[in-house]
Amino acid sequence: MQLIDHYAEQLESLKQQGNLRRFTQYHQQGRQIEIAGHEMLNLASNDYLGLAASEKLREAFFDLTPISERVMSSSSSRLLTGNFPAYERFEHCLSEAFHGRAALLFNSGYHMNIGILPALSDARTMILADKLVHASIIDGIRLSSAKYVRYRHNDMSHLRQLLERYQDDCNFDRIVVVTESIFSMDGDEADLKQLVLLKQQHSKVMLYVDEAHAIGVRGVTGLGCAEQYDVIDDIDFLVGTFGKALASVGGYLICHPVIRDYLINQMRPLIFSTAQPPLCMAWTEFVFKQVQQLQQPRLHLQQISRYLQAQLKAKAYACPSSSHIVPVIIGDSQAAVERAQQLQQQGFYVMPVRPPTVPQHSSRLRISLNSMIHHQDLEQLLEYL
Repeated sequence: MQLIDHYAEQLESLKQQGNLRRFTQYHQQGRQIEIAGHEMLNLASNDYLGLAASEKLREAFFDLTPISERVMSSSSSRLLTGNFPAYERFEHCLSEAFHGRAALLFNSGYHMNIGILPALSDARTMILADKLVHASIIDGIRLSSAKYVRYRHNDMSHLRQLLERYQDDCNFDRIVVVTESIFSMDGDEADLKQLVLLKQQHSKVMLYVDEAHAIGVRGVTGLGCAEQYDVIDDIDFLVGTFGKALASVGGYLICHPVIRDYLINQMRPLIFSTAQPPLCMAWTEFVFKQVQQLQQPRLHLQQISRYLQAQLKAKAYACPSSSHIVPVIIGDSQAAVERAQQLQQQGFYVMPVRPPTVPQHSSRLRISLNSMIHHQDLEQLLEYL
């Protein structure tokens, strides 16, 4: 029991700091979530286009998918017997959408981010990563043998200084700049055009951009910020996830064909993991094709996001967001928990985000908007805030 006591003490410390986490049992139906009989508007989901909540979409998919193709397990890695036709079809579909570039699928966004950088990096690689990149990217960097520096968040001047320092350093053959396009906690954006320009000015630089929170909701056809700012062909490693706006699970990479082949031979999470069920691949392809036609929901999401951002700033809240992820910075963890509980009592399911997910003293309410939300909902929310 003495060995267990150590962990019990750590849990008690987290509880005292207001940072203890627990699973919550709930039921979701459309735009609502129900917990312990209490129904609330769901403002915590990453279902940005409401597709995961759509029974009609699921019915349409299963109507088109015969039993023979509803394969529930690949039973193998893709390099053994797990490379079902559904994988090949979906990768071809992605390649066509992304200007003919090669596509490679992964079991999850986390698998993707902990696998690509270690496979591509060695001791002669320098990684320059935005200070606020996702934990999965940080873990991938740490698993690699590369040297790394984290530049100040969205600070292009700082990044430029680092690039100039390492461009001429004979210890490094390549520099990989790593960022998200829309950041998961602040909801702000990287300047992709400026990043591409910096890359073009430095011969050693390759660019890695995670579009997890942008795929589906940005760009004319929902291909993300890279489409919105017309830089798809300029990003060496364009990655994203299907677990948010695309209502599925898994991750993808858009890249040069040589990179794809190299990862198939070197990326450990890809080589040594059982592949996703073929049914999941078929579903994700089905949703991806639907998403490309959803211009109106994307426009609505953009409109309500701008409205909420403007209203929060008018109320003097710190709100760095320029996207559908809208944080309300509180500061103290316990205060953020209490504020979230108050909003939940009023019928708004808003979750507090606390360290270590965000830096100390920047605990917040993370409002995650989706296309099922109306202006009237936000007016009510703002009243309670």
